[in-house]
Amino acid sequence: MKSFVWVTVFIIMLSGIFDALAQNALPPQPSPNAISTLKYEGTYIKITYCRPHQRGRTVFGGMIPYGKVWRTGANEATELTITRDILIGGKKLSAGTYSVFTIPYPDEWIVIINREVGQWGAYEYNKDQDVLRFSVPVAVSNIHHEPFTIEFEQKEKITNLLMQWDRTKVIIPIRFL
Repeated sequence: MKSFVWVTVFIIMLSGIFDALAQNALPPQPSPNAISTLKYEGTYIKITYCRPHQRGRTVFGGMIPYGKVWRTGANEATELTITRDILIGGKKLSAGTYSVFTIPYPDEWIVIINREVGQWGAYEYNKDQDVLRFSVPVAVSNIHHEPFTIEFEQKEKITNLLMQWDRTKVIIPIRFL
């Protein structure tokens, strides 16, 4: 009987500790981390980024100025990891991990794949570290995206990397080698 009492007391004590920890839990981040992944015939692609929210603001041409290098999300620069060579935006990209930057314009975005990873924002972006650059057209989405969203769209052998925010949609074609 004594062991039952001690186990009960111990559980009650742990419960109180967990309650105290839960009350001190960190609040949700305004721009939480997100990961989008795709595996296709032995090639694995992972995008790690942070999701800022619109919150009634003008996104492109407002808080994200046209013609300036953007980290393509919030907080740390967006990172792309691929396990095998691919064609992205019509250009060959070797397996590895890269930072992804963009330069938004009203009708097109310049997508930049850069070899420096672990950057905070685009504050120390170095053009000399660019692996490749390409342009993609801007489309209008039928769906409003409150948070910035990066996802893959797979249709048979065709893969698109979608970047969407508000009603702006950018489609980046990917082909597997």
